[in-house]
Amino acid sequence: MSIIKLNATDSTNLYLKELALSQSIEDFTIVSTELQLKGRGQMGSNWHSEKGKNLTISILKNLTDFHIQNQFNLNCVVSLAIYDVLYEMAIPNLSVKWPNDILSGNHKICGILIENILKGNLIRSTILGIGLNVNQTNFGTLEKVSSLKLLLGQNLELNDLTNKILEKLKYYFRLSADDLKSKYLKILFRIDKPSTFSDTKREKFVGIIRGVDAAGRLLVELEDKMISKYDLKEIKLLY
Repeated sequence: MSIIKLNATDSTNLYLKELALSQSIEDFTIVSTELQLKGRGQMGSNWHSEKGKNLTISILKNLTDFHIQNQFNLNCVVSLAIYDVLYEMAIPNLSVKWPNDILSGNHKICGILIENILKGNLIRSTILGIGLNVNQTNFGTLEKVSSLKLLLGQNLELNDLTNKILEKLKYYFRLSADDLKSKYLKILFRIDKPSTFSDTKREKFVGIIRGVDAAGRLLVELEDKMISKYDLKEIKLLY
């Protein structure tokens, strides 16, 4: 394992991806930064962090014979790893909002961005981008956002959090796909509860989250008892 620390960068994911494409990179190489200038979330959404207050890291994992159709297992690995670390810190009411936002109650405390380097239909390596709100307490106009300091009432050491997450990642990468999915579903936000959603046309409907399929699509039971499958950004959970 090696750690690359940057004062500032556009994106730790982009920095690590460009590095991995240009040379051989050691397994679990970490890039961290005090300030991420162009932090990104799922599907190109923006993510903002105050300098030096939060955990903004990207971790590279080299893979062998990992088929692209199994890529949702990576979401499970990183979500479970972060969940475990925060659970052991007694962060209250933890859950994972599909596909991989970490919540405390209804408030987001961590976002994850996974980007893969492919060789044909195989994932050669994956870059796990983690943005964890740690010591930041002011989020401006953003709603339903919190941090570990707001929840625990104390500042936390970022390097210690990184080490704990890394150890949990190594553990979960050793588990089978069935074990990962089973554990993931147990902590999935609002599973088996009636919830309100909106679709791409912004039309609201009621459904019940019943799980996630092998491709990572959200399975929602509708009023007619039929199960519909939704890809990322095809559906929004309104709570």
